[in-house]
Amino acid sequence: MNIHNIITELEKVDPEVGDRLNSRRSAMKQFVSFSGRVALAALPFALGSMFKKAYGQSAPGIAGVLNYALTLEYLEAEYYTKGAASGVVPAGTPAVGAINTIRDHENAHVAFLKTALNSLGATPVAKPTFDFTAGGAFANVFTNYDTFLAVAQAFEDTGVRAYKGRAAELISNNAVLTAALQIHSVEARHASHIRQMRKARGANLKPWITGKDTGGIGAAVQPVYDGEELTTQAGVNITQFVSANAASESFDEPLSANQVLAIVDPFIV
Repeated sequence: MNIHNIITELEKVDPEVGDRLNSRRSAMKQFVSFSGRVALAALPFALGSMFKKAYGQSAPGIAGVLNYALTLEYLEAEYYTKGAASGVVPAGTPAVGAINTIRDHENAHVAFLKTALNSLGATPVAKPTFDFTAGGAFANVFTNYDTFLAVAQAFEDTGVRAYKGRAAELISNNAVLTAALQIHSVEARHASHIRQMRKARGANLKPWITGKDTGGIGAAVQPVYDGEELTTQAGVNITQFVSANAASESFDEPLSANQVLAIVDPFIV
């Protein structure tokens, strides 16, 4: 994450952000240049403080969206943390580095969201207790690598659609919206990479969602993909130009909060 770019992008949507940040901008530049490693570790705290000073307290609705996102990030962070420690990922393969990297990203998202909530005067939601077998539907999730990747795919695809579904609720706070969209794009990269990892194992799927196909996982995750088969966008029938599959692949559809909560409910004790 490049703090200079964040400030530049904020200026595009809020020309007065420079006046709000003034000396804090210089302080952040000095902070970033001080130590790359230290700065990266502390960046969520610095950003949270800066955003609070620049934009004031969070509206209750924004805090609700951030806690909603935090619950999803808790789930993903714990899933990859447990998966990386379980030995389910084949040792000595590039997959180990990939899963460890995704794990670190998800834990960074948790740290950022918790700090942002605190900085905006809100209380972060407590981490739920998770059952990654979903009541036995994925009983071998931490002993069978293919099952582990399949559940990871479902989580990542859910995360992408979940952020899209509630982004509009953050539009009143440009700083928070910017950060949420940055997380959203990383989740999309995770989703694509996990799909490539499954394909390398023989799964018949693409790096993106086709129609409402689960990629061979089955009915247990069908709600993650329902609605992705749409081929009309903003009143335009895309099948006038490309096939139905290509039309559905070209656009990700949002999930509502209720849809997402129904998807993750089997994984929460």
